[in-house]
Amino acid sequence: MSAELKKRILFTLFILLIYRVGTFIPLPGIDSKIISDFFNNSSNSIFDMVNMFSGGAFQRMSIFSLNIMPYITASIIIQLLTSIYKSLEDLRKEGEVGRKKINQYTKYLTLVLGFFQSLGIYYAFSNLEHSAFISTSKIFLFTTILSLLGSTMFLMWLGDKITNQGIGNGISILITVGIVAELPGNFMNIFQLARNGSHSWGFIFFLMALFMFLIMFVVYIEKAARNVKIQYPNKGFLFKNKNNDNSYIPLKINISGVIPPIFASSILMFPLAILQFFNAELAQKLSSYVQRGGALYTSLFTVFVVFFCFFYSSIVFNTTELADNLKKSNCFIPGIRPGNSTAEYFDSIINKLTIIGSLYLVFVCVIPDILFKKYSVQIAIGGTSLLIIVSTVIDLITQFQSYVFSEKYNSVNKRRKVRVR
Repeated sequence: MSAELKKRILFTLFILLIYRVGTFIPLPGIDSKIISDFFNNSSNSIFDMVNMFSGGAFQRMSIFSLNIMPYITASIIIQLLTSIYKSLEDLRKEGEVGRKKINQYTKYLTLVLGFFQSLGIYYAFSNLEHSAFISTSKIFLFTTILSLLGSTMFLMWLGDKITNQGIGNGISILITVGIVAELPGNFMNIFQLARNGSHSWGFIFFLMALFMFLIMFVVYIEKAARNVKIQYPNKGFLFKNKNNDNSYIPLKINISGVIPPIFASSILMFPLAILQFFNAELAQKLSSYVQRGGALYTSLFTVFVVFFCFFYSSIVFNTTELADNLKKSNCFIPGIRPGNSTAEYFDSIINKLTIIGSLYLVFVCVIPDILFKKYSVQIAIGGTSLLIIVSTVIDLITQFQSYVFSEKYNSVNKRRKVRVR
């Protein structure tokens, strides 16, 4: 391992250490006992999901409670708007300059979303039956907004530092570390079920085996791709096929990533989370009908996931633009006319892949919820968490292999130059 790669790994670990320390620093003026009692008595799944993504910071009401969720929301919104509005689409096509401008717009939107979310958190927890703040002084409104908004921007900066000077995608790694940090506690809760006699050890081992199967299944699907053969008259290539002169364009089975399940969960749970602060009794009644693993929740979740899969894939994957680029490159798909016919061919493939991808997402996200609901296993981690962890680890391994391969390539070149001399 080269010194440069070691430096990047150590730098990434140092940033992650800062992040984990920040998740334990409480907000100014917060009453930890009231916060603890509130979360212990709350059964709203949206709180579990937010707390999981924040590495437990939300339940502790630390300065990192918002984590980088405002940035993720802003990124998704900007990405959708980029595909809808021509002005943003033109910016994207400008290359590096346009990308920087879009990134700047994303940060501005993050500030706006973070401000309103910080404001909502203050008023939500100050309007509980017993205020979660030690005083009704409005000074805590200022300190809460400043702490939560400032920490979100700070985490964005840390994520950029990891991306540029560390290894892997910084934002994805921060989210993954937050989820992984909660895994030991979740597993301890499962083993506690066997220790207190609620479930047998055989059932616990079955859950562990299911967990490992889901990880392997997610890895297999995330690495799988549908290769579309293309040909260049001039023998150019995108990805060279080992067997012949054909090239190919790989299309992932899960084109939409983890966006559909995140959106579906938020739509189903966020209104109940807001209602709980204003009418806890009504929220409790409604949540009894819409629970993770229940028939109504599963049905609505499936519909939303399938809808967002098709919606998101149609926006992020422009088949007409791809067909035009292939035509300009004097490239064609064997048996398919260039232009509109090629775009229609890609549309049919994308639709088929989206159907498979949506069913895959529903299976991975719904099966754990149904089992945990049926057997009364209280655990926050689910299919969405597994998708995020696996995707981030795959990307991290790919980058690590790229660095190692680059080192070997440079080393071979140096040896050749020495031999020539």
